[in-house]
Amino acid sequence: MPVIARFYGILIKMYFKEHGVPHFHAIYGDYNGVFNVKTLEMIEGDMPARAIRMIKSWAKAYNMELMEMWKTQQYIQLPGLE
Repeated sequence: MPVIARFYGILIKMYFKEHGVPHFHAIYGDYNGVFNVKTLEMIEGDMPARAIRMIKSWAKAYNMELMEMWKTQQYIQLPGLE
């Protein structure tokens, strides 16, 4: 699973062979979360509130790119949260 972004110790990944709602995976230390690209809600996992806020802020900024990546299944590296 390619890493599409890194910031503040958070890794953002997307599996290209998965089905279901468009989503991405976030890993922060021992925590894992799956986030819906459209709603930005965490749909699975456990993550500290501060990390969730940063992940949602990042995903909001790159929402169009995430949707395009999900549709085309073509990997692109995205900038982290600034």
